[in-house]
Amino acid sequence: MAPRSSWKGYLKLSLVTCPVRLYPATSTSERITFNQLHKDTHNRINMKPVDPELGLVERSDLVKGYQYEENQYVIIDDKDLEAVKIESSHTMNIEAFVDEDSVDVVYLDAPYYLAPDGAMAEETFIVLREALRQSGKLAIARLVLSSRERVITISARDKGMFVSVLRNPSEVRATAEYFKDIPDSAADPEMLALALQLVKQKETEFDASDYEDRYETALMSMIREKLKGHKPIIAEAPERGNVINLMDALKASLSQSKPPAESKPKEEAAATKTRSKAAAAKAEPVAKPAAKKKA
Repeated sequence: MAPRSSWKGYLKLSLVTCPVRLYPATSTSERITFNQLHKDTHNRINMKPVDPELGLVERSDLVKGYQYEENQYVIIDDKDLEAVKIESSHTMNIEAFVDEDSVDVVYLDAPYYLAPDGAMAEETFIVLREALRQSGKLAIARLVLSSRERVITISARDKGMFVSVLRNPSEVRATAEYFKDIPDSAADPEMLALALQLVKQKETEFDASDYEDRYETALMSMIREKLKGHKPIIAEAPERGNVINLMDALKASLSQSKPPAESKPKEEAAATKTRSKAAAAKAEPVAKPAAKKKA
């Protein structure tokens, strides 16, 4: 079954246009979720809209309202929203190109995949994709998703393109409020050198599959035990160690991460193997001959 796109329209660069489709790059369908039940009947609870004066109301009677003052609303209907039409409703119009590392990760929000919409669009799509790949740039464009215009970045990825929706600057909090009490002092050179050694010892290539969701795994294990009628086995969190001097902690951490032992020369390895066989033969009990049966 072909994946379902969440948006379709045109990718536009100057006078060049290309029909495209946008697909969510992530899914939360595999996450464990819970339903709310009544504690006695175990019936699932339905959330219904309630008006303070009328009580339960039908969802068909609900309208959208914007609060411009406390308890004062202006009503907005679908016709009002449809009247607010801008170019990005159906077009990703590329406005600029920036370096790939110039977009702060704090602005990255939702990821999407972008693919050509039909065989006729493929040639144009490939040209635009390779232009992004070979220039090493991100395209900046705008897009309307869920009735809101969002700024997006577009980059080459595999045979397609990758779209990242950016948060609005008003949604991103400044760091000063959280970091103002951290002293502006230099790190101790000796301790910093030890910390850098520890970093070096633990360097590796990132592979997301190496970092499973341990909480999700433990949660599913607990659920399976309950389904079997068993009492769940709850793993206790590791106890915190005693607080020790930072320098001692760095040195101890380095000593725990020892490099692998060097391989022995072939002659030495062969001699070791021979000695091991001789020792094993010496240690093995000698089998006694079977006693002869009397005639």
